[in-house]
Amino acid sequence: MDKAATLTWLRRISGDIASVTIKRLEDTLPWYADMPPARRSAVGLVAQAGITSFIQWYDDPTSTPWIAADIFAAAPRELLRSVSLQQTLQLIRVTVEVTEERVAGKGEHLREAILLYSRDVAFAAADVYARAAEARGLWDARLEALVVDSILTGEADEELPSRIAALGWHGHGEVAVLVGTTPPQFDVDQVRRTARKLSVDVLIGVQGSRLVLVLGRARVAGQDGEDEELGFQEIASRLEPSFGPGYVVLGPAVAALVDASQSARAALAGFAVARAWRGAPRPVEADDLLPERALAGDPLAKLTLIERIYRPLQAHSTDLVTTLWSYLDNGRSLEATARELFVHPNTVRYRLKRVSEVIGWDATGPREALILQTALVLGSIGAAEQVRRRQPPRRPTR
Repeated sequence: MDKAATLTWLRRISGDIASVTIKRLEDTLPWYADMPPARRSAVGLVAQAGITSFIQWYDDPTSTPWIAADIFAAAPRELLRSVSLQQTLQLIRVTVEVTEERVAGKGEHLREAILLYSRDVAFAAADVYARAAEARGLWDARLEALVVDSILTGEADEELPSRIAALGWHGHGEVAVLVGTTPPQFDVDQVRRTARKLSVDVLIGVQGSRLVLVLGRARVAGQDGEDEELGFQEIASRLEPSFGPGYVVLGPAVAALVDASQSARAALAGFAVARAWRGAPRPVEADDLLPERALAGDPLAKLTLIERIYRPLQAHSTDLVTTLWSYLDNGRSLEATARELFVHPNTVRYRLKRVSEVIGWDATGPREALILQTALVLGSIGAAEQVRRRQPPRRPTR
């Protein structure tokens, strides 16, 4: 049979090949049978377009070298999102198998043409999905940058949850923000791989020389088989090598991602003043930089020091506040404090232990002593201002 007769015969049986292909898809591919009717119809159009395109290509292979790519033009855009590349290759394989069965005995030249064309179609499918993935990746990168910027500026709106969901954020627990410098050769994929190994959700923002990671709470299997939480300090330590030289600051944990701006503010404020603490570890928690942040005018740090140290001590016992003041003013000397307060040194020691139990900071350490003394100063200033506000204005004297 010459080529002209073969083309005529192929055009005549193309409809039958398409019908058999659809029936074969239903019988052999479970995912196809489970599709809604509209999507099954779209897949059928792709298969039929492939058969028609092959006949045109067989007529003149050199005139339309990229005709295989036109097959997927028959598919609606949403089909690319609902049918995976693996499923598309299965579709191609079934279509080629049916076509080979129908043309069996029509010559080796026709069979080789089918194999060559099916190769082009497979490469075309890979190209279509690769371009879709690239476009999706660029869109995700822009969306991720927008979300991180919204978190840093605190300008969250009602669309933030939907944007977060679109990025594939799975966590619904606590969140913390990690801030440091961007390395000269930043490998974003390495950060994501490390986060996946830790089962941590992560959003990445590169803002010039500053690198920001928004971290989701993770759970790992413990030795007894039960899930246990991986602390943010441990997560930050594992991710610390991904940052450039300099300080890495971890903001406090917040309840959910929509509240991450609170952690971000603390982390950014700590990052700005971290150099003021010569012995700052890497990473360092933003709350460990509360004195430096307060001296730099950070209102959040001032409020944190007052709410977490001064007011709990004041509410518990004025003796604790007095003892702490005296102990810090006397150079952390138990004997000098005891003499000033007319008590036994063991009483001072007991009260300092109670201070640590109430607020969680130990006044006997030099770093924590600085934190406590700053809190006492700020609390005293705030208390004096409150007293002054409550006093009635003085009447002018005649």
